[in-house]
Amino acid sequence: MNVPLLDLKAQYQTIKDQVLEVTEAIYESQYFILGPHVDDLEKKIAEYCRVGHAVGVSSGTDALLLSLMAAGIGPGDRVLTTPYTFFATAGAVWRVGATPVFVDIDETTYNLSPDRLQETVAAMDEATRQTVKAIVPVHLYGQCADMDPILKLAAEHGWVVIEDAAQAIGAEYHGRRAGSMGDYGCFSFFPSKNLGAFGDGGIVTARDPAVYEHLKILRVHGGHAKYYHHYVGGNFRLDALQAAIVAIKLAYLDGWSAARKANAARYRELFAAAGLMDRIHLPVEKESRHIYNQFVIRVDKRRDALKDHLTAQSIGSEVYYPVPLHLQACFAPLGYAAGDFPVAEAAARSTLALPIYPELTEAQQAYVVDTIAAFVNA
Repeated sequence: MNVPLLDLKAQYQTIKDQVLEVTEAIYESQYFILGPHVDDLEKKIAEYCRVGHAVGVSSGTDALLLSLMAAGIGPGDRVLTTPYTFFATAGAVWRVGATPVFVDIDETTYNLSPDRLQETVAAMDEATRQTVKAIVPVHLYGQCADMDPILKLAAEHGWVVIEDAAQAIGAEYHGRRAGSMGDYGCFSFFPSKNLGAFGDGGIVTARDPAVYEHLKILRVHGGHAKYYHHYVGGNFRLDALQAAIVAIKLAYLDGWSAARKANAARYRELFAAAGLMDRIHLPVEKESRHIYNQFVIRVDKRRDALKDHLTAQSIGSEVYYPVPLHLQACFAPLGYAAGDFPVAEAAARSTLALPIYPELTEAQQAYVVDTIAAFVNA
């Protein structure tokens, strides 16, 4: 049996007619950059995320970059964030000239640990603390970070909070949607995301109308009106084609998220029935709405061998992320070393993502678990 990590072709078949209809209309209009389709998506995403405003952008990475620029973060500034996430989180901080300051993660959710965050800040001298300008928590794998203590700490120091919600559209924390709690919310429409485009795309959410207006100006090279520039922005515009496709998918998103959650529940049943719960550690649902962008298990021994075994049996899996950010070669100037963030490093050694997409069948899930059981019990 073949079980891919993600099956976008199966999803496409359910929306194909709508996609072809809207893309044909865009081809006829020859209106490809920004425009009414982007405006429509921005309104729908803002409503979905329960936040006042949204600005469509060229990618999730550019959503982070644009937010940092809008917040005025640059050389000499420090930004607190996690070492266990996709590279773009810290890469965007570096690109604006600021310094990422890494904080270890929670061992059950893999999100930024508020306790470690407090310790990191407490260990800073006053001069260093004054250079901190923002916190970038990541809502990893589809579950929100523990935001209340993060927001409280930021408010105490006057720091900006930029939510990296690239994997978490629709996830909730104490009834609040990802992207609605911080000053900025950054989302990715990369095709593999729960809400994916047919190419790159992203969006920034904001609660403050003034921030929203500033984001729109920076999105088009800082020009307002056209050819008149009070700021240096960038080309962060969202294509109309991508916006139209994402808007179609948005109508299905809650159903797809429910299917992912149901698949997660079925995995729990199957792993329990196979007697594997003491050897395979399953995701913890700590916050109020986990949308399972990934279903990540922890295997304390022989993770890589298990991945190879799954591949040999035609089962897709993925390691997110094999090298924590503080150990990436490009961040060597920061002076971090192996052992500095033991929880993140342990996660990098032991975690493995299994297929969780909405179209996954019961038979496919049973095959995945049976294959893992055969490996573990060998």
